[in-house]
Amino acid sequence: MRVVEVALGERSYPIYIGEGLLARADLFARHLPGPEVFVVSDERVAPLYLETLRTALPGRRLDTLVVPAGEAHKTLATVERIFDALLGAGHGRTTTLVALGGGVVGDLTGFAAACYQRGVRFLQVPTTLLAQVDSSVGGKTGVNHPLGKNMIGAFHQPAAVVADLATLATLPEREYRAGLAEVVKYGLIADAHFYRWLGERLEGLKGRDPGILEEVVARCCRIKAEVVARDEREAGLRAILNLGHTFGHAIEALQDYRGWLHGEAVAVGLVLAAELSARLGRIPKAAVEELEQLLAALGLPTRLPKGLAAEEMLAAMGRDKKVVAGSLRLVLLDGLGRAEVTDRYPRDLLADLLAEQCAAGADPASA
Repeated sequence: MRVVEVALGERSYPIYIGEGLLARADLFARHLPGPEVFVVSDERVAPLYLETLRTALPGRRLDTLVVPAGEAHKTLATVERIFDALLGAGHGRTTTLVALGGGVVGDLTGFAAACYQRGVRFLQVPTTLLAQVDSSVGGKTGVNHPLGKNMIGAFHQPAAVVADLATLATLPEREYRAGLAEVVKYGLIADAHFYRWLGERLEGLKGRDPGILEEVVARCCRIKAEVVARDEREAGLRAILNLGHTFGHAIEALQDYRGWLHGEAVAVGLVLAAELSARLGRIPKAAVEELEQLLAALGLPTRLPKGLAAEEMLAAMGRDKKVVAGSLRLVLLDGLGRAEVTDRYPRDLLADLLAEQCAAGADPASA
């Protein structure tokens, strides 16, 4: 088992990474000081892992709620269901919420924990690659709104993250590939060596090689932990973790969160961010082509889905959380392993790029 520490003073917590951790009662006991536990999972994950988790939480009062799966259900209505269940079962301030699932479950559960009785403890038990390398770490919680992704939420750090790599074996292929987009992102923003390392291990990545996955999850978590420790509430540096996300979130919102998976939209967002960086002279054009080849080799889309218009993309991007005083800031590259949040780019250059990419949109089925 590897352990990565998120250093946030009194809010510091460990990320445990390894196989078979879901059954480790001793691991969970370290972070469950109260007698009550409330587990939130979804209809896909619960049949696979809820009973295993239950056996790792003996001697406590344990209640569960299984919610519908998918980004379309990351809403205030689902959070209200969690509150109803907590209140109906009489859970108090000593309860600990446990998020068993992917990024949607983690965000929902964390947001509920941040709000319930003005804040209770929670644990992240991520079961998807995307959640293990990204969304379970850092304390961002929240829900979507029809006009924008993750626009309602709170910063609420977990007491611990337990990433059982064995759960990745049951992850559907499309969801696994979507998680790889976030992995590529980490190399682009913070670790050029890691980015090259990924390109040299394509077969192992696609084949879910256990050793490679352990290194991938550990390295991504280490990068995010370092960034979060320096900027917990995204006052500046932490925004680089959103490379490609302003574009990607716009795609998701325009599809009503029922089209591409988050990682698929982010993959296209990475390409768009890299292309804009290249047109600004920040990176060579060859770097964009290399990125497209890597994403395509991992089975990810590199072109916007058909049917989107540049004007609606710009409008959706204008509702991004990085908009300050009406100015849309983007995360752009300054070479492999270096990124910057900036609003110093010609707006017509962005508009032209989106117009070109929308006109050349790909069939959504290619994702």
